[in-house]
Amino acid sequence: MSGLCGWLAAPGGGAHGAAGLAAAQGGTASDGAAPSAPTALASMAAPLSRFDGAPLASSLSEVGGVAVAAIDGSRHVYQQDGLQVALWGRPELDGSADDVAYRLASLWLSRGVAACASLSGPFALAILDAFSGSALLAVDRAGMHPLSYAGNAQGLFFASSADALLAHPSVRGALDPQALYNYLYFHMVPGPATAYLGQQRLLPGEYLHMRGGKQCKGSYWQLAFQEPAARTRTRATFASNKQEFLRLLRLAVESSLGADGADTGAFLSGGTDSSTLAAIMGQVTGRPARTYSIGFDFPGYDEMAYARLAASHAGSLHHERYVTPGDVLAAIPAMAAIFDQPFGNASAIPAYYCAQMAREDGVTRLLGGDGGDELFGGNERYAHQALLSQYERLPVILRQAIIEPLLFREQKGKPWRLGDKARRYIEQASLPLPARLDSYNLLLRHGYRTVLEAGFIDTIDPGMAPGCVNGAYWERQGQGLSQINELLALDMRFTLADNDLFKVRKACELAGVEAAFPFLHDAMVAFAARLAPRDKLDGQNLRPFFKRALAEILPPAIVRKKKHGFGLPFGQWLHSHVPLREFAFDNLTQLRGRGIVRPAFIDDLQGRLLAEHPAYHGTMVWLLLMLEQWLSQHPGALGALAGGFAACATETPAVLDPTA
Repeated sequence: MSGLCGWLAAPGGGAHGAAGLAAAQGGTASDGAAPSAPTALASMAAPLSRFDGAPLASSLSEVGGVAVAAIDGSRHVYQQDGLQVALWGRPELDGSADDVAYRLASLWLSRGVAACASLSGPFALAILDAFSGSALLAVDRAGMHPLSYAGNAQGLFFASSADALLAHPSVRGALDPQALYNYLYFHMVPGPATAYLGQQRLLPGEYLHMRGGKQCKGSYWQLAFQEPAARTRTRATFASNKQEFLRLLRLAVESSLGADGADTGAFLSGGTDSSTLAAIMGQVTGRPARTYSIGFDFPGYDEMAYARLAASHAGSLHHERYVTPGDVLAAIPAMAAIFDQPFGNASAIPAYYCAQMAREDGVTRLLGGDGGDELFGGNERYAHQALLSQYERLPVILRQAIIEPLLFREQKGKPWRLGDKARRYIEQASLPLPARLDSYNLLLRHGYRTVLEAGFIDTIDPGMAPGCVNGAYWERQGQGLSQINELLALDMRFTLADNDLFKVRKACELAGVEAAFPFLHDAMVAFAARLAPRDKLDGQNLRPFFKRALAEILPPAIVRKKKHGFGLPFGQWLHSHVPLREFAFDNLTQLRGRGIVRPAFIDDLQGRLLAEHPAYHGTMVWLLLMLEQWLSQHPGALGALAGGFAACATETPAVLDPTA
């Protein structure tokens, strides 16, 4: 909810350097052109609370300014003796959330950049030190609270939202065409890149130290798996792990509730994670949890029956709403506006309506089950990838001399359905990880030259998108990790930090609610990292430890159910709901003139492709619709487009050992 912003002026001058003290007192720069420091800080802070109206706390000094817009308990600002500390979130220091900004200031003076490693929980922080002329930026270990930055001759500028960062007059706003390509590839813009040239985003567990005009970026924490040696798991081992897991789960929920939890509710999809939180909330508070569910009146997309089962089992005060095509149509413009860069996860819409329902019920804080899949092995693709990997374990002579010649020879006679399935299996299995994760990628399936304008392609490097996944995956190689832990680490980095958390947090912000994620409590993350790989994936059995440990808490039907999620039947609704289809196609018509997507592809998408596979190609319609909506809602991005695409530029900051 809301966020943090500010700047550290360059030594000896800059936008608010030499004139900083006078500006802090309400004056202006000597040339009269630059706004006063209070005005600049207010301009940056305004976008942070424009949707939820969160209160603001700020601090100005001769070297810079900081501001935090957030509800009580998530807003921390401290200033004394040339030191300014700004914290957004609910972090703990040595197990306590009291006076955390003050105590962090003391740690900074004694430990320097290592101070951020003492924090746990969700946070983004900025420390400005007038004596050393330095700054420290950092975000939490899971990336629950984002922070972006830009450096130039005027200083270092930072904000949890690109909209806030661009509000400072010294920060440029040129749109990065590579980011648009990455959006179409990933359905979001993965960090550390942002939608704008010259702006970077801190990754989970990262910090940026600025001193003497030089930037040094490093990791103060990394997810470290401790895979135990192969051994027979005993009943005693499971019993002790279960006891520890349930203890940590209660602790995580308690720390996520705030004061007494009276104004806290929980998303309830009917899956194992959200159902677990609903049950534990009731145990921790001693009263029924307040739970909120979204349904869709469309076959194959509605899981309300499971949500009702979970609510009944947990004894929660349950609330539900069915989202309609009209609801989607009404929410799209505001949803596009609240995201500070293109974002194409359509489940943000039901998440928003769920949060809105909670807010109308007096809830100001919602617990989400995000992170449970990525820690304990709950995504279906983990089992699928394990199945594919079995093929490469077969002897090479068997694969190349017998199986593949038999399956891929020219077909004669009647089609062999089993053979078609086997061929598709081998085609996927023959690709190495992580490349085969992109088997269903929309952009790759169609071919980027079929989808994109030639002039746009000239400004980007198509290899950079898969390259960032490869880099994140292969940096884990050499650690001797099991495949399941390699995939979990990759999903913590991309699926979670760049997608799911971003989606839930912004959807909640739009509704005026704060989001919290108990499964990402630091102690819970550390516990999951210690579990044996077979406790997360045993053959094709997803997260066996998690399900077994919660067997006495969850209904058996929910323990057994397959992963579903908040999928939106958007492609199907395009056929049945005329106003939604007209709105979507009108936006695609506007997108034709942007010089990004080929008009011929848009024609094919609206006609043949959507008719052939509404669910699959409806996703591409959604991506293009939300891209056009985002461009329309962000005038700065429109200005960059009007001037033509700039050449793609990438900045690589220095890396600093956090122990140095």
